[in-house]
Amino acid sequence: MVSMKPRIAPGRLRELGPVNWVVWQALSRAAGTDDAHLFSTLGRTGGLFRGWLHFSGRLMPGGKLRRYESELVIIRVAHLRQCEYEMDHHIRLGRRAGVTAEILDRIKEGPAAAGWTAQERALLSAVDELVTTRDLDDATWQALAAHYDERHLIEIVLLTNQYEGLASTITALRIQTDH
Repeated sequence: MVSMKPRIAPGRLRELGPVNWVVWQALSRAAGTDDAHLFSTLGRTGGLFRGWLHFSGRLMPGGKLRRYESELVIIRVAHLRQCEYEMDHHIRLGRRAGVTAEILDRIKEGPAAAGWTAQERALLSAVDELVTTRDLDDATWQALAAHYDERHLIEIVLLTNQYEGLASTITALRIQTDH
C-alpha cells in the first residue's frame, strides 16, 4: 500500500516566491480549486517550475491536437498509471472538451471498446503501447499516421510521455488530490 501522506508539502508564498505564488493562485482558480496541489508542490522548484509549465502548456492546451483528443490521451494515461490526481483533474477538463460520462467509461475500457472511430482507436492504441512498452511498433505507427500529419504524430508522443512522466512525479511525491 502506497503511503498517501505528501512527501513534499505544497508550498505557500515563502516557499514558492512571489512569481510562482501568483502563478499557483491563477492556475488554482482556473482549475476550480483553492489549492491546485500539483502547482503548489512543483512551484517550490523556482524557475524550473515555470520552464516545465511553459513546455506543458505548449502541449496542452497550446498544442495542435484538438482539445478533445488531448483529453483522450491524458485521461487514458492517468487511467493506465492509476494516477488519481491526474484522472480527477482531467475528468473535469475533459468534460469541457466533450468527454461525456459514456466516453469516460470507454476510455477506461480502452481502444478495444465499441464506439470509437478508427482515428480515436488508433490514438488510444498508441497511448496504451507507449505507456506499456515505451515504443510504438510499425503497425501502431502506421494506424496513427493514417490520421495524423508529422507534427501531430510528434505531439502525440510528447503529450503521452509528458503525462506519463507527470503521473510518475505525482505518484512519487504523493501529491494529494485537490479539494
